[in-house]
Amino acid sequence: MPTFESIAGSSSMNRRLFLTATGALSLGAALTACGGGDSGGGSASTEPVSQADIDKAMTTPTELTFWTWVPNIGKEIALFEKKYPAVKVKVVNAGQGTPQYTKLRTALKADNGAPDMVQMEFQAIPTFTVTDSLLDLRPFGASALKSQFVDWTWGQVSGSNGEIWAIPQDTGPMGMLYRKDIFDEHGIDVPATWDEFAAAARKLHKADPGVYLTNLAQNQPAAWHGLLWQAGGKPYVTAGKSDITVSVDDAVSRKLGAYWGTLAKEDVIGVEPDFTDGWYAALNKGKYATWLTGAWGPAFLSGSAKATAGKWRAAPMPQWDAAEPGAGNWGGSTTAVIRSTKNPIQAAVFAQFLNSDPASARMFATEQFFFPATKALLADTAFLGDTPEFYGGQKVNEVFADIGTKVDPSFQWPPFLDRVATDWTETVGKSLADKTDTVRALGTWQSRITTFAKGQGFTVKGG
Repeated sequence: MPTFESIAGSSSMNRRLFLTATGALSLGAALTACGGGDSGGGSASTEPVSQADIDKAMTTPTELTFWTWVPNIGKEIALFEKKYPAVKVKVVNAGQGTPQYTKLRTALKADNGAPDMVQMEFQAIPTFTVTDSLLDLRPFGASALKSQFVDWTWGQVSGSNGEIWAIPQDTGPMGMLYRKDIFDEHGIDVPATWDEFAAAARKLHKADPGVYLTNLAQNQPAAWHGLLWQAGGKPYVTAGKSDITVSVDDAVSRKLGAYWGTLAKEDVIGVEPDFTDGWYAALNKGKYATWLTGAWGPAFLSGSAKATAGKWRAAPMPQWDAAEPGAGNWGGSTTAVIRSTKNPIQAAVFAQFLNSDPASARMFATEQFFFPATKALLADTAFLGDTPEFYGGQKVNEVFADIGTKVDPSFQWPPFLDRVATDWTETVGKSLADKTDTVRALGTWQSRITTFAKGQGFTVKGG
């Protein structure tokens, strides 16, 4: 397992590419509820495909097209092609996150040009299943893989009737990276609860007005959803294809809104946009003493804040109830098969192999530096035992692996995520930036989502 320094120094992994490769930047803007259409072509049967048919398909000369933004994925694909030499995989980078989804929607509407397989973030899956665009992988043996993957990730790729819409690839359980030197200088203990975190934020900024305990970016709905996930929120609960309960202004959401809104109003946390030049400079100069981030964050930070090497450590996020710790997730991707594929068996076998084959899964962790979705890698002593100098020799992977065991598997995403994300930025995010009433902004966000969903033909409950 390479060190985090070698991860950060990889010439193939610049800052934005790393984030998009891990699914960290984009909340995903794909099909709206009225977009897409029946993609046809592929088998929609739930009857198992015989092993004889699978064997025959995998020895039939075939070319598959795979849309992905993962850098250097040719190494993993070479493993697949070595096992199945009759099947060749053509890789196409159709964009990173949102641009890819937009092109995919266009291809599906036109019934022309869609790939066989596609990289898809967890949160984007419902946006495509509502339009019948993904192939259920159960008939091709995917159910047998369930025990290999972290439980909550399998919940993210599963449908309400047991469908398996994709195979998990990587994850982003949220933890807290913190500046040990700043904590030590100001006598701050690692906060175990959010009350302790708020007290530390006020103490630190009072002692040094040029330093904030953290930054909650006004442009980052992904981070907000991760915090909401950790708090036990159930913002979107779907039933079938047309019923959804929207609860972004319920008691849990209001607790979150009041907490972060108050800290923003008091100006004891930062709220500047993240992944900008100013934000990078702030991390390097010590403006922020923590970063609440997904498990991809440690590798990213070691390349983006090199001036602070050795000063950071990792810890779980503070808890609302220390006796019942929970965690949320920010980031991560899957491999899905488009239902219009002319080669459903080969495409389904590829999606499964790419993410469950031990050698391929390990490559994602060591070549692209993804945080694993397989239980085997998360229990691997070499992976857990890595001690990067950037984090003072701490076993950072071990910290995030433990956090991942506490992620609630029942969290759901809406089938119109692009609109939800835009509305968050224009309401809740704006309230943080303007230091206005964040709780009131939640009500506006709820109203906007509800109006949009009803306009798309959904039956909406809640709020």
